[in-house]
Amino acid sequence: MKNIYFAIAAFLMTVTAFSQETITGVVKDGETGDPLPGASIVVKGTTKGTTTDFDGNFSLNVTEGSGTLLISYMGYISKNVPFTSAGSIGTISLQPDAEQLNEVIVVGSGIIDLANDRQTPIAVSTIGVAEIQEKVGAQDVTMTMVNTPSVYVAGQSGGFGDTEIRVRGFEQDNTAFLLNGQPINGMEDGKMYWSNWSGISDIANGIQIQRGLGSSKLAISSVGGTVNFVTKTTDMRQGGFVSAGIANDNYLKTTVGYSTGVSEKGFGATVMLSHWQGDGYSNGTFGEGQTYFISLGYKLNDAHNFNFLVTGAPQTHDQHYTEKISEYLEYGMLYNGNYGFLNGEYLSQRTNYYHKPVANLNWDWTINESSNLSTVLYASWGRGGGTGSYGDGPGYIPNSITNEGLIDWNAVVEYNKGITDGIGVGGSYYGSGIRASANNHGWYGLVTNYSNELNENLTFNVGADLRTYKGTHFRQLVNLLGLNGFDESESLQYPDGYIVSSTFKPSGWSSLFNYADEDERIDYDYDERINYGGVFGQVEYVKNAVSLFMQGSVSSQSHQRWDRYQYTEAEEKSEKVTNTGFNIKGGGSYAINNQNKFYVNAGYYSRQPYHDNIYLNYTNDVNPLTENEKILGLEAGYTFSAPNFSARLDVYRTSWKDRVVSSSDTDDFGAITFETDEGVEQLHSGVELSMDARPLPTLKLTGFLSVGDWKYVGDAVTTTRDEDRNVLSSDVEDVDGGEVGGAAQTTFGLGFDYEFVERVSLDANYRYYDKLYADVGAVKSNIELPSFGLLDAGVSYRMLLGKNDDKSLLFRFNVNNVLDEEYISKMTSNIEAAPGDDTYKGINTSNYVYFGNGTTWNFSLRYKF
Repeated sequence: MKNIYFAIAAFLMTVTAFSQETITGVVKDGETGDPLPGASIVVKGTTKGTTTDFDGNFSLNVTEGSGTLLISYMGYISKNVPFTSAGSIGTISLQPDAEQLNEVIVVGSGIIDLANDRQTPIAVSTIGVAEIQEKVGAQDVTMTMVNTPSVYVAGQSGGFGDTEIRVRGFEQDNTAFLLNGQPINGMEDGKMYWSNWSGISDIANGIQIQRGLGSSKLAISSVGGTVNFVTKTTDMRQGGFVSAGIANDNYLKTTVGYSTGVSEKGFGATVMLSHWQGDGYSNGTFGEGQTYFISLGYKLNDAHNFNFLVTGAPQTHDQHYTEKISEYLEYGMLYNGNYGFLNGEYLSQRTNYYHKPVANLNWDWTINESSNLSTVLYASWGRGGGTGSYGDGPGYIPNSITNEGLIDWNAVVEYNKGITDGIGVGGSYYGSGIRASANNHGWYGLVTNYSNELNENLTFNVGADLRTYKGTHFRQLVNLLGLNGFDESESLQYPDGYIVSSTFKPSGWSSLFNYADEDERIDYDYDERINYGGVFGQVEYVKNAVSLFMQGSVSSQSHQRWDRYQYTEAEEKSEKVTNTGFNIKGGGSYAINNQNKFYVNAGYYSRQPYHDNIYLNYTNDVNPLTENEKILGLEAGYTFSAPNFSARLDVYRTSWKDRVVSSSDTDDFGAITFETDEGVEQLHSGVELSMDARPLPTLKLTGFLSVGDWKYVGDAVTTTRDEDRNVLSSDVEDVDGGEVGGAAQTTFGLGFDYEFVERVSLDANYRYYDKLYADVGAVKSNIELPSFGLLDAGVSYRMLLGKNDDKSLLFRFNVNNVLDEEYISKMTSNIEAAPGDDTYKGINTSNYVYFGNGTTWNFSLRYKF
C-alpha cells in the first residue's frame, strides 16, 4: 500500500512539474535603455506575479500554456505582453508616461527648465497630458492644478477665464508662468489673465508646477514658484483626433487635430482647431471662443532641428464680480448684477474680450556629444480689453436697477433722452454709455541657452533673455445707449474738445484689427515701453551620491511712458527709468541610496518693481519711493522613490520685503476701488507632503498635505484709488502679524484612479481647505472664512478600434463638487460682524464674496486615429 501511495504522489508531482512553465525576460526604459529594477510582472486574470531584479531581469513560473503578462512600473506606460510557451520573451521596453514630462518635447528642450533636467531636487508636481485632457472639461486650465500642495484656485464663478491661482500664498504676479520656457506674465504688472490663454488646455502636453525657488535658469524671480506649460510641437507620428464635449449650462466644445508625421526629408506639420461656447455657471457669464495651433517642424540633419509654432485663442466672455453675501441670499447663489435687458435683449455691462496670437521659432543645435545650443525667438500681439460704464453708471440713474437686482437698460436709455442734443460729457457724469478699456501690446523676445558637459561630473549652462514690449492703453466707446456721442474735453492734446461717436464691438476676433484711432479715444490714452535684458548661468556637479548646483542671473529693465491725454504733445514723454536686478540660487543633495535623497536649496532675489509701481497714479510722475523688492528663499526636502511608491517632504521659508500688494473692491453702485499697500513685508513658511502609490497594477493612489504660516510684517502705506485711478486716500497702517489672505494656508487631499475593468477606470479626488482669509491686502486683523471640502470624480472608458492602440475612442464623464458643497472661495472685503448684524456662517453679510461653483458636470468623446 505504501508503494502505491508513493507512486501516486510521485506521479502528481511529476504532472505538476511538467505543467509549470518558466517565463523570463528583461524590462528596460524605452528611451534610455536602462534596466528598470522592481518593475511589476503579473499574469493577467491571476494573482501570480513577480518583480524585476536590479538589472531588470525576471523569472516567473506559470501553469498556463499561454496568456498575457501585464508589465508596469511607476512613471511608465504599462504594457501587455502575450506568451504562448516557456522561455524568454526578450526585452520589454516601457515608455515614460507623459505625466513625467520626459521626452515629450521635440524642440526647445534646452530652454524649458523642467525638474528632471537637474539632479538636485526641487519641490515639484507634474500633470500629464492625459490628466489635462480628461479632467479640465469646461473649467480653466488652472483647475487641473488643484490636487497639488500649496496651490489654491479661486474665482471660478467669475466667468470663463477669470480664475486666479496662488502658489504658497503668493499672487499670480509673484509666480512665474512660462510657455515652452518663455515668460508670459504681464510685463507691466506681472499679472496673469487666464482668459487670454483659454486654449492652453487644448495645446498643453504637460504642466509642471515648481513651488518656491524652482529650476528655471532665466532672470526671473519665482517668489511663489514657476509653472511651466509645455505645448505640443510637431508630432513624429502621423494621425489625428476629433473630440466633442458637453457640460452644464449649455457648454459645448469641439476640437479637431491632425499631424502629417515627419517625412523622410525631415518635414512635418501639426494643426489643431477648436471652438467652445457656454452660458457660464453664474447668471450673465456667457462666453465663446476658439483655439488655433499650427506647428511646422524641420529636421535638417542630426545636428539641427527647427520648429515654427503659432497659436492663439480669441475669446469673449461676460463677467461676474464679487457681490454682497446679502445679495446672494436675496437673489440666489447664481446672482450677478452686471447685466440686464434692453428691449427684451440680454446686455452685459462687463464683457472681457481678447485675442493674443503667439508665435515662436525654435532652433536646437547639437554641436557635439557634450554640448548643444537651444534658441527661441518669439512674439505676441495682444488686442482686446474689458467693458464697463462710462459717464453716469446705471447705479447712479434713478429706477435703473430692477427688483431682481439687474440693470434696466431701458431706464438708462430713457435717462439719456434728457441729455442736451444727445451728447454726453466725458469725465463729468453727464450721460451714460458703455466703454471698453483697451489694452493692446506687441511683445518680442529671444531666449538662448548653451549647455556643455565639461566632464562626466560637471555640466555648465549660460544664456540670455532679451525682451521688448510696447503696451497701448486707452478707452473707446462700445454702446451709446441712445446718445449721439460724448464730448471729450479733458485731453490736453485736444484743448477745444472733440465729439466721439464711433463704437467698437467687444470681440476677440474684431479687436485684432478694429480699434479706435487716437482721435476716437476717450478718458485716457497712453503708451508704455519696457525693454529687458538678462544673462544667466548654471553649474551643476554630480558625483556618486552628491549633487551641487549654483545658478545666477543679472538683468536690466527700462521703462518709459507716452501720455497723450494728460499732457501736451511737447510734454507727453516721461522720464526714462532703468533698474538693475539679480538673483542667485544654490543647493545640493545627497542620495543615501537609490530610494532616499535629501536636498537643500537657497536663493536671494533683488527684483525690479513693475512698471505700474514706478509711475505715480498712472501719470508720468516717477514714484520716488520705488525700490527693488528683496526675496530670500530657503527650502529643504526629502524624497523617497520605490517602484510602486514615492513620497516627498518639502519645507520652506520665504521672506519678501519692500513689496507692493494690490486689491480691489466694489461698492453698492458697481464702482470699483483699488487699494495699494507699499513697503509691505511678507513671511511665508510651511511644510508640504505628497505621495503616490500603486499597490496594484490597476490602482493608483495619491495624497498631499500642505500646512502654511503666511503673515505680514511691519507697517504698510495704503493708497486707495477709484476706477479712474484718482487717489482717494493714503494712510500708514500697522499690519504686523496680519494673516495673508486669498489662499488657504492649510490643505490636504486624497485621490485614486482604479481600472476595475480593462480600459474602464474610475477616479476621484477629495480636497479640504482651512485657514482661508479675506483677500484685502495687508491688514492687522483679517477675517477667516469657513473651511470646506470638495469631492470630484470621473469615469473613463477607452474602446480600441485598431491594432496597437493606433485607433481608439475615449469616453469621459466628470462631476465636480459631487456633494454640492456651498462655500465662499474668495472675499474681497473685511467687515467684522457686530452684535445684531446679519451673518452667514459667522461672516457679516455686507462682505463682498465669490461663492464657489456647486455641482457641475461634463462629458466628452475623443476619437484618435
